[in-house]
Amino acid sequence: MFKLFLSTRPLATKLRFAGLFLSLFLMLFATLGLVKNGLNFSIEFNGGYITEFQSQQSLNVPEVRTAISALLGQEQAAGLKVSTADQHHFVIRQNLDAAGETNQQWFSTLNDTYHGELTLLEANFIGAQVGAELLDQGGMAMLSAILMVLIYLALRFEWRLAVGAVAALFHDILLVLGLFAWLQVEFDLTVLASILAIIGYSLNDSIIVADRLRELMRANLPRAEVDPLGCAINDAITSTLSRTLITSGTTLATIASIWLLAGPPLAGFSLALFSGIVVGTLSSICISATLPQLFGLDINHYILKADIDRSEQMLMP
Repeated sequence: MFKLFLSTRPLATKLRFAGLFLSLFLMLFATLGLVKNGLNFSIEFNGGYITEFQSQQSLNVPEVRTAISALLGQEQAAGLKVSTADQHHFVIRQNLDAAGETNQQWFSTLNDTYHGELTLLEANFIGAQVGAELLDQGGMAMLSAILMVLIYLALRFEWRLAVGAVAALFHDILLVLGLFAWLQVEFDLTVLASILAIIGYSLNDSIIVADRLRELMRANLPRAEVDPLGCAINDAITSTLSRTLITSGTTLATIASIWLLAGPPLAGFSLALFSGIVVGTLSSICISATLPQLFGLDINHYILKADIDRSEQMLMP
């Protein structure tokens, strides 16, 4: 029956439904990654030590990691992360071990190894309880943003269009989280901030397409005899596609520059935003604009409303 439904539709409609099935498959794949691997939470959420030091001589990251790992032992070295802006400035992140402890005696020994040429700049400890509170607060921030979006969509659109926008929003967040789960990229506070940005970006694209679709349906223009709603959706996407591609393209160019030039500290942030914008553009076409058609949206819903509004205006003194 569904095959018969698509056989009489234009090519653009068939492509939209193919994109919808692709999105559903990607959502299942992302969910599998989250269930199987989970997110690789950073020290901000798990707790541990952040040690920052400076060296008078030039050192490289593998050399520093090997030296510190030899001092920590196998268990605590498993959660060791070494980052650097240059060959003289290093930031060491140590996660808590199974007993909730971290060896912090390594710096003095390492300094002796390099003949006192290391200078300790900063050493901060983040407890597991603080990390759990940060995770809870970040989750509440994301849920609050989603709740505000739901309230806005419920007031702004007919419920089928609102459901399509919400589904596209969850699709974008799930795919980004799934990507981080499969790649095991560190999930830190900057990535959480990018998730909040993706929520706003995804909503913006979906609203633009839905607004244009609503305008076309209210205009009561002549449509094809077969699938008039599908033609209206295709027209709405076509009329907004150039704007979407320009906006997405310029934003992706900026994020790519950050990704390539800002270094490891913002790599996760850039990856999340880059992937979020790509899947957000896909979902605004294949989900937010296509699901309402499956849920029974009809042009008459808006044509009748527009006629009633015009009648009320004519009766006004």
